[in-house]
Amino acid sequence: MKYQATASREVWDRFIVFEGIDGTGTTTQRNLLSETLRTRSIPFHSTAEPTDSEIGRLIRKILAGDVRVRPETLAYLYATDRNEHIFGEGGIREHLDAGEVVVCDRYFFSSLAYQGSACGPELPERLNQGFPLPSLLVYFELSPDRALSRISGRGVPDIFERGDFLSQVSRAYEDILNRCADQGLRVIRIDGSRTIPEVADDIQRAVLSAIEG
Repeated sequence: MKYQATASREVWDRFIVFEGIDGTGTTTQRNLLSETLRTRSIPFHSTAEPTDSEIGRLIRKILAGDVRVRPETLAYLYATDRNEHIFGEGGIREHLDAGEVVVCDRYFFSSLAYQGSACGPELPERLNQGFPLPSLLVYFELSPDRALSRISGRGVPDIFERGDFLSQVSRAYEDILNRCADQGLRVIRIDGSRTIPEVADDIQRAVLSAIEG
């Protein structure tokens, strides 16, 4: 794995992250990209946050409203889950060291946007400051109204799937992306309002360019 040092973080080569507010289609596109990489015989690892660990499952219960905690507690849980996801056995670093491409649906950018909106930016910034950057960040752009329309068709919404909150998160993402401009990673913005195949084509080109170029 190739490491590139920045002023504050390392950038990990072949580490690709999908981000966007709920309802933008990151999970669907991660699955489609996995098929593309598999077809091309490119070694890869597809993953997501929160993880399937005990901590990740607790986070999912909180998001579903089954367990109630303070916003600060959720920020700590996300950072703990992420630390194991990156550095623990079978984690992201291990897969990158094995020469695989890692595609991750959500990363610390989500914590900065979501938990930063819920409990203020200071704690999420501090908890996530030591984590490495991906070499490619794919950000799915979609209006909160359009995102909520999609979410409404998939069952009970989670605690963050509200129009006012998603609007706040969307604004937080814009600030985060602006701050990423000089951090050494490549940011690709994707229009999430288009058809699934159109979005998939753009992502495939961007990812293949990043890992093969």
